[in-house]
Amino acid sequence: MYLTQKTYIREQMKLAGLLFENPYLMLMMQHFGINFVVQDKSVEQVCKENHINKEIFIAFANLYNGFKELDATRFSVSDIHSIIDFLKNSHHYYKEEKYPEIKNLIQDIVKINNTPEIKLIERFFDEYFNEVIDHLKYEDEVAFPYFIELTKSGGQSQKVDYSARTYRDHHTDIETKIMELKKLLLKHIPLHHDRILRRRLIISLFELEYDLTIHYTIEEDLLIPLIDHFEKTPDRG
Repeated sequence: MYLTQKTYIREQMKLAGLLFENPYLMLMMQHFGINFVVQDKSVEQVCKENHINKEIFIAFANLYNGFKELDATRFSVSDIHSIIDFLKNSHHYYKEEKYPEIKNLIQDIVKINNTPEIKLIERFFDEYFNEVIDHLKYEDEVAFPYFIELTKSGGQSQKVDYSARTYRDHHTDIETKIMELKKLLLKHIPLHHDRILRRRLIISLFELEYDLTIHYTIEEDLLIPLIDHFEKTPDRG
């Protein structure tokens, strides 16, 4: 899910104006570990000051603006660390900020609308959250360390039974069930004095789905092809 398409971002553009147009770019900057008080600086200046490859920054920013144009051939093994840092920061956002926010909203709804249908939503989300935690843990503890080891060892790894293909086969689309939750809340579960809380919950689910879609795209269209290429031609990474 993408919001209405925005400006196609280029390096000379002022970043503050782009943030006003699409405030979700602040979330992207959080994943990069960048301060989003950017004064009157251009995209290129902010990237240079924060030691971030501007091509990666611009590619990710354009994803947030609705342009799905990731081309793994434009990047190299030297970019893998930045990509993984971005993804790991995203994991922290999901686990420590977004999922607790959604969980709290569901619990607040249950307090005023303790119906079997709402309890079903709570159980559905808890089961989904456990799946997500397992998914993120696998990436943090298995996939990402392998990728980092590969870059440090010139394409060789002690995990001879692991590869980008293994990761791709294990990789799952963890945002799909959010759509099911939204449909339940919008189409099937009747309101019982929970309109405001439900509106906040649904918007929060849209926000999570928005970021997870980008997260998944970065992994599928950029990280996996980069690792796959490096495994096959390490000397040219």
